[in-house]
Amino acid sequence: MGNSVLLIEDEPNIIEAISFLLERDGWTVRLHTQGEGAVEAVKTADPDVVVLDVMLPGRSGFDILRELRQGAARADLPVLMLTARGQTKDRELAESYGVSCFMTKPFSNAEMLQTVRDLAEGRDPSAA
Repeated sequence: MGNSVLLIEDEPNIIEAISFLLERDGWTVRLHTQGEGAVEAVKTADPDVVVLDVMLPGRSGFDILRELRQGAARADLPVLMLTARGQTKDRELAESYGVSCFMTKPFSNAEMLQTVRDLAEGRDPSAA
């Protein structure tokens, strides 16, 4: 199982909650809090899973996802996208860009943990 997550999120409460949850489960969590520089942060961190917020300062999570999927080296990287909005059009846009999984805030701790585990192990979280 993978053990490294890059969390691209700007809300301190969400950062704290996800970091605590994953670190307690044995994951190494790296943080990036801006939209700008996020793709470079993924390249530098080389994580097993990316947890990506939709609304970030400087750049949209959708733009980041699209750029990640355009690069052959990151085309298969598991990306869990988080949003507070969760509208159908947001989900459809994320899916069109190749998101691995889409989750709305608030989420349950159990759901977050199981989804990250599934993504790292190459399983489809929606199949559970």
